[in-house]
Amino acid sequence: MKFKPSLPITQGLLFTYSFENTRDEERELRIKSINVNDSAELGKLFDMFTNPEFAEYKQEEREWHINTLKYFLSTDETFESVLYLFNTYFKDEIIDKRNFMKVLLDRLTKYNEEIKEQKSKNLNS
Repeated sequence: MKFKPSLPITQGLLFTYSFENTRDEERELRIKSINVNDSAELGKLFDMFTNPEFAEYKQEEREWHINTLKYFLSTDETFESVLYLFNTYFKDEIIDKRNFMKVLLDRLTKYNEEIKEQKSKNLNS
């Protein structure tokens, strides 16, 4: 089954970084410590907190997230609807929301490839 691109799922994926998420002081401090506008730091943060959650998703769900970001990045979408009123632990405002989503897409694509590779190795073992 193929799902249509949907920006609300992206906000759900980013829930880890939201004030509404369960209190975890170590996670909150780590999120606050990075420069959300630095692609390298943001990528490392996604590796730490988004990757483990994303790895738990089914293949079709992972592809839905990836395809959603690809689709909306190919348009003139600003991603305001995803990040508007989305209170996060980031200490700084996200200046370039499209770049934020591009970094997220790059990381999700990498995680998905690693998961598929690992599953392939397990099948061939």
